[in-house]
Amino acid sequence: MMAESERLLALADDALILGHRLSEWTGHAPLLEEELALGNIALDLIGTARGLYQRVGDEDRLAYHRDAPEFRNLLLVEQPNGDFAHTIVRQFLYSAYAAPFWQGAEPTDIAAEAARQSVYHLRHAGEWLVRLGDGTEESHRRAQAALDGLWMYTGEMFEDRPAPLRAQWDETVDRALARAALARPQSTYMQSGGRRGRHSEHLGYILAEMQFLQRAYPGATW
Repeated sequence: MMAESERLLALADDALILGHRLSEWTGHAPLLEEELALGNIALDLIGTARGLYQRVGDEDRLAYHRDAPEFRNLLLVEQPNGDFAHTIVRQFLYSAYAAPFWQGAEPTDIAAEAARQSVYHLRHAGEWLVRLGDGTEESHRRAQAALDGLWMYTGEMFEDRPAPLRAQWDETVDRALARAALARPQSTYMQSGGRRGRHSEHLGYILAEMQFLQRAYPGATW
């Protein structure tokens, strides 16, 4: 069982890393509307991360001065954006977990705001999932390929989590996949380790970019 500070740190790391990933779409999204939407979701997540880091310690040190093995984020959120379908599927799988998690969390200002935002994040990703899955042959193929590729990272979300959260996630996912005409992967193989600081190579590249300024000019101020 995680200590409270470790639990908050893990949640903050999830939000920070996924927010950074989504920010990479700036200037590259397929539609201007989606560039704004993904940017706003990224800002929501980074705002959540800041609030959680502040409850644990110094937010700048925690974000910019830890190495990859010190991060406790889920492996799912550090996976590359890939194409638009890949980003949407990753966002949907995470949001289907985050929305009920924050809604059931101990009531605090951070939890209340994260719960409100995660409902929107889930609706946005879910609507796009249906458009892609039940759209053209090509969009369906890409959405299914993304789902198949990311599925092995979903089990880690429910380690040390109550069974009802998994049941809610399953119900949300199955309902959306049925609407999107996508097949739920049958593989039971799951990757794990992010919560224990064992990450994919992708996190190192994220941190190299995200932490460069602070590492190159420690203590710099505007």
